[in-house]
Amino acid sequence: MQPKKSDRQRSFLCPDLLDQLDPRNHLLGLAKVIPWQVFEDNFRPLYAASGRPGKPVRLMVGLLILKQLENLSDERVVEAWVQNPYFQAFCGQQRFTWKLPCDPSELTYFRRRIGEDGVRKIFEVSVTLHGDRAKEAEVVVDSTVQEKNITFPTDAKLLTKIVTRCHTMAKLEDVKLRRSYQREIKSLLRTIRFKSKGRRQGESQRAIRRLRTIAGILVRELKRKLSQEALTIHQQALDLYDRVQRQQRSDSGKIYSLHEPGVSCISKGKAHKKYEFGAKASVTVTKTSGIIVGALSFQDNPFDGHTLPAVLSQVESIVGQRPTMAICDRGYRGKHKIGVTSIEIPESGNRTKTASDKRQARERFRRRAAIEPIIGHLKNDHRMLRNYLKGQVGDSVNLFMACAAFNFRKFIRILYFLCLKFLGHILRPNVQPGQACA
Repeated sequence: MQPKKSDRQRSFLCPDLLDQLDPRNHLLGLAKVIPWQVFEDNFRPLYAASGRPGKPVRLMVGLLILKQLENLSDERVVEAWVQNPYFQAFCGQQRFTWKLPCDPSELTYFRRRIGEDGVRKIFEVSVTLHGDRAKEAEVVVDSTVQEKNITFPTDAKLLTKIVTRCHTMAKLEDVKLRRSYQREIKSLLRTIRFKSKGRRQGESQRAIRRLRTIAGILVRELKRKLSQEALTIHQQALDLYDRVQRQQRSDSGKIYSLHEPGVSCISKGKAHKKYEFGAKASVTVTKTSGIIVGALSFQDNPFDGHTLPAVLSQVESIVGQRPTMAICDRGYRGKHKIGVTSIEIPESGNRTKTASDKRQARERFRRRAAIEPIIGHLKNDHRMLRNYLKGQVGDSVNLFMACAAFNFRKFIRILYFLCLKFLGHILRPNVQPGQACA
């Protein structure tokens, strides 16, 4: 059912929560400028007309923003909401309460309810807060990898999981397997663990091949013995197990995780981490102000240059104008112009440019490097280092929310700068420009 609007009257005995808090707090300043009614208007049609009333939209959106701002999990942000009165005021609470605002799982259901389009609306609001500062003619584009929450994939790990899941499926459907292979699998795993190096590594390779054979035997046996109804339920999982069991080292489009089959293996040329398993994410930042105006998640590891048309179209739809120049690194080589947008890439040995053009190019590409620490902040401060949300939609949701949190944090710093400047002008009105500060 649609959430009820808060119509609580002021109490003569208990003061409102806002009257007890510091009005200079950054969360209160941010809450005043966020257009909460936009979320109400966009998300209210997603609720049914009857049934139990849902949680207030401002509460759920506020919890999602706080989760990314403070780098907290769903469980931790709900617990911190009870302890922090500024969190409660940010979410529109009028009285300080000791109850949990919602069950942590309700944040998952809310993300599913609003979907990728709803989370993109939150990101768009974070961009529009900055006004004309987000409408720059030149932008910087770069790509990174948003890693999934999976372990490093190996054949032994995947095959062992297939065997375990086949045993669980057989027990659930009351199917008696001809042989469980449990003792043999235990011996094979011991061989793989302790004989994978040195002269006896051949034994480890033979153990992996035998483990692959056992996994195939169990999958085929389940396909034969399951009832037609059970086979319909588990057909997709069995096909996935069969595909993983058959894939070879040189195959393309391999499966690296059973619970996240859409994960890609991406190499970005890092010395400390040769391969990353997740989804490619493109981030677009304004050249001067450093505001994130575009964020897109891609599957199947496309070439960076092929992602530029979609990236520029998204920036145009959010900001309202198409950039005239996109500054990229050499990973985007091969593209020089897309529509009205010229693509600038560092070039070495080009002697046709004048000294002035070369100086401008150096300044431009030095500014391009500013996107690298921005991506670092997204990963380390706003939960993009490891994505815990499921599926391809989870990749887009986590990316949008991380970029929105970065823009909100940047706006908070602007508020602090303006407040300090305004207070300094009031407290010291007689200080002339150029005078030394006491």
